[in-house]
Parts: sequence; C-alpha cells; structure tokens
Amino acid sequence: MKDGKAGSRALVMPDVADMERAFIVSSSHLAVPGNEDLSEFEFALTVVNHAFHRWMARGMAAAGLPDLSALDTLILHSVNHRNREKSISDLMFTLNLSERHYLNYAMKKLDEHRLIRRERRGKEVFVSTTQKGRDVCLEYARLRRICLLEHIPQNREVGDVTIAEVAKALRVLTGFYEQASRSAASL
Repeated sequence: MKDGKAGSRALVMPDVADMERAFIVSSSHLAVPGNEDLSEFEFALTVVNHAFHRWMARGMAAAGLPDLSALDTLILHSVNHRNREKSISDLMFTLNLSERHYLNYAMKKLDEHRLIRRERRGKEVFVSTTQKGRDVCLEYARLRRICLLEHIPQNREVGDVTIAEVAKALRVLTGFYEQASRSAASL
C-alpha cells in the first residue's frame, strides 16, 4: 500500500544486488543454462561485425569508391599490406576465406577500378596494388584516423579490457569455432 491507503499499489523496485544478470542475446533458445555468456558474445559479435562492415563500406565510399563492399575493402587492404605482392592462396588463408569465388569476384571489382594488378607465375596468381590502390588505402587510413581512431580511449581500454586483450580472446575463440565447423561438417 502507498501512503497507507487501501487500493493503492506500491511500486517496489528490486535491489540490484538481488537481480539476476540479464543476458543480451538474439536467440533465447541458444542461451542454454551455463552458456548464456557465449550466446551474449555471439550476439555482440554479430552486431559488431555488421557495424564494422558498414564502416568499411562507408569509409571506402568517403574515400571515393562507393561501390566497394566490406570484403572488397578487406581484400584491397590485405593486398596493400606491407606493399608486397600476395598470392591468391595467401589472401584466402590470411582472410580465412573458404570460397574462392568471393575472392575472385572482389578482385574483378578491384581490377575494374584499377586498384590492383594480377600476374600469373606458373600455376599461382600474385596480386599487388597499383599506385591508385595505394592512394585509396592511404585516404581510407586518413579517414579512419579522423572518424574512428580519435574516439578510441587513450588507455586503449573498452569496458575495462584493452583492445589487444579482446583481439587475443577473439583469436582463441576463432579456433573453437573452426573446430566446431569441422565437427559439424562431419555429422
């Protein structure tokens, strides 16, 4: 009762310490007891992945190439990495691509924009960036510095964890998901 009056309802707020932690998940049927944290991680990973892909596409559009996708952008930056040519096999391995046609389609687009050059040596194809490709990568990096890097905390922490620690954890989790993929393929 509120103020001692009959018929009034009192709003009782539970003590925060008594509340169970509510996990933020997209699929409650996957949040099995004891593994809710993994479901929460997967949902967060999905959301951050989409945000990252959106950034890459919009960042590349701001750099002057609005029709490049996130994958096209990743491939261009990988080809440009350390200003050394890369083999198709190296690109697929580095980017963890399992379908070569995704890489081929992206390279066709990059070719059309004259951002890369390809050279066949024996059975292997090697890819490198053109001057235009290197210039686009530099412009993207400049925009990334302005739009993203200036907003990252100086202590490099997000949620009391350093970005380097998050990256390390993601590499470890990648191994778990790779093994799960292999297991599922054998079922």
